[in-house]
Amino acid sequence: MHGDQRVEYSPKTTTHASVIICAYTQERWNDLQEAVASVQQQTQPPHEIIVVVDHNPTLLTLAQKHLQGVRVLENQEERGLSGARNTGVSIAQGDYIAFLDDDAIASQSWLQSLEEALSSSYVMGVGGAVTPQWMAQEPAWFPEEFYWVVGCTYRGLPLETAPVRNPIGANMCIRREVFETIGGFRSGIGRIGTRPVGCEETEFCIRARQHWPERFFLYEPHANVYHRVPTSRANWYYFWARCYAEGISKAFVARFVGAKDTLSSESVYTLRTLPQGVMRNLGLALRKKRLGHLERVCAIIIGLAVTTFGYLVGRFFSQRNESKPTTRFQPKTANALLASSIDEPDTIP
Repeated sequence: MHGDQRVEYSPKTTTHASVIICAYTQERWNDLQEAVASVQQQTQPPHEIIVVVDHNPTLLTLAQKHLQGVRVLENQEERGLSGARNTGVSIAQGDYIAFLDDDAIASQSWLQSLEEALSSSYVMGVGGAVTPQWMAQEPAWFPEEFYWVVGCTYRGLPLETAPVRNPIGANMCIRREVFETIGGFRSGIGRIGTRPVGCEETEFCIRARQHWPERFFLYEPHANVYHRVPTSRANWYYFWARCYAEGISKAFVARFVGAKDTLSSESVYTLRTLPQGVMRNLGLALRKKRLGHLERVCAIIIGLAVTTFGYLVGRFFSQRNESKPTTRFQPKTANALLASSIDEPDTIP
């Protein structure tokens, strides 16, 4: 599954959702157990829960032994989140395929809210709110506009149910037919282990919109999950690294689906959301005389600058790679560019 990202799918047997949880390290074993339990306790239970272990035999054995009522299997594709998700999709039996991160906990009505939002056939998929659950005190300098850095709902997203370009990968549900028609997630863009890259769901959703221009993805804030944010991600190093990686990832997405569609949401975010964030925090700093608000202003400016720099670097390398004749997608390009410079510290769970 390199050129067209296609996978083979088992026959459809139910109208309910299959829930896929991908895991890669036993250091998050307790988190994985809680994620599975939160799905098992839904007001509207799923047809099945699938846990995909990303090339970790120790974790695979642990999950197969202890996770009851769950289908556990190993990633059959390239190492990384995209391959793990595609492996889960390939055996899923539901009409709807939901994804939950292994360090997230779903609210009890999560699945019900997602499925209700999919009542219209025009809706290809839906994503819910992702609320940060800080393992330590939230840094005073961390702006809400950049909660996407830690995989959570950020200021600038709609407050009510509304169309969006793509949902957040930690909490989304997509119609099975979308995978059957356009294929799976593109390998080489998404996260591999602790490397802070992403955008595999962005590329996937843009590809779907290009195939069905009249259809769309929804944001449904009532379908909420709580996403753990470890102390190792609540620091400036991770903030810079994730912003840089986001820029590079978006550049490679633009290579495959075009810069116009890739940056459609970023234009509004950059020209409206971020300036509003700067002005709001400046006003709060003057009224409350707290250093944290000025630090947030600096974080917004630095975050934008680092993300832009990453995008320019990514565009340079992706264009250079494009000049070489190739007959298929090179899956390691984006991650290889990041490998030597922005891996997260080994202590990150």
